[in-house]
Amino acid sequence: MPGIDECLLETMRLPGALGAALVDWTSGLALGTIGDSPGGDHEAAAAEAAEFARSAVEHPVFAPGAPDTADELVEDVLVTAQGGYHLLRFVRTAYDSSIFLYLWLDRELGNLALARLRLRDLAERLVLA
Repeated sequence: MPGIDECLLETMRLPGALGAALVDWTSGLALGTIGDSPGGDHEAAAAEAAEFARSAVEHPVFAPGAPDTADELVEDVLVTAQGGYHLLRFVRTAYDSSIFLYLWLDRELGNLALARLRLRDLAERLVLA
């Protein structure tokens, strides 16, 4: 089972991967980063992505029903931009599940379907110690 560094290294093996981070969406802090970041600042990108993730998770329009219903939880969030894709995959943990993997992909070189599948797998196997 990969830890944070191994997980981020695996994300960079995806076609078109430009950069990645593991982010705590309650604080906006990056727990780990690799590669490039939109705007050139990993911490700013993490804080802004956390704000976006928090909005998706906390608003019932995206996950209707009881907050503790597993089939109603937001799994991932995708933003498409002219130059790339921004994919946020939530990591379910035993305690508070406030972590997500953030992947920035080149739009022309990236494979969005593959990235979603690989991030899902990594999120399930990630060991946070």
